[in-house]
Amino acid sequence: TGRRLLSAAAEAVQLAGWACHDTDRQDQARTLMTQALRLARACGDEALGAEILAGLSQQATYLGDTGSAVELARAAAAAGRSCGLDALIAEAHVMRAHAHARAGDSRSCARSRSQAESVVDAADRSTDPQWISYFDEAYLSAKFGHCFTALRDPATAHGFARRSLDMDATFVRGRMFNLALLATAHAQAGDVEQACAAGLDAMHLASGLRSTRALDYLRVVRRELSPHHGAPAITAFEAAVSPLLSKPR
Repeated sequence: TGRRLLSAAAEAVQLAGWACHDTDRQDQARTLMTQALRLARACGDEALGAEILAGLSQQATYLGDTGSAVELARAAAAAGRSCGLDALIAEAHVMRAHAHARAGDSRSCARSRSQAESVVDAADRSTDPQWISYFDEAYLSAKFGHCFTALRDPATAHGFARRSLDMDATFVRGRMFNLALLATAHAQAGDVEQACAAGLDAMHLASGLRSTRALDYLRVVRRELSPHHGAPAITAFEAAVSPLLSKPR
């Protein structure tokens, strides 16, 4: 009973950490996720520990600390192998791929993506904990799409971004992120009309969220569109998105 209580507490604290991450309280997010990791380790829940390490890796990549992100992803992969859950091992490879992409290391990114795909192809998901159910084809496609926008390969990113939208419609925040990813890929390719259309769809979802990350993704879209400033579609996009982005962080 004590172990189950500690595991439940670890999940709750991790969730609080994610909420802080999403609202840009990054120090508090890191503290909470580290506390959640200690709780998971205290009750011997290696699977949850691996998931928390992957979350810390994702946060490090978001903050631009790609070296730490790679190391945290390696630790997550080791923990995933220890508990024998393929989904966690694949997730760790995905996190490492994204960190390498943000660092501009296309070769290491490709190697990590290949490892993730190999694990996913052979994965047995029958014993997965409920909390890893979000790790599906749409999630994998979104992460790979982010890798290719970071590497400025919009044609490849576009294909993954499209596939990422074949997702559970109840994940509103995730759908907003994926629409912004699609808009970014279009913008990098110079497809201004399509970028603005996807960006407006993302903005409409973001307006109903309390998420700093959502606004940051919209800022990325706006930045990628800036070389084409003055196009009518961009003028309309700017007019629509500026009130939302001008709100205090």
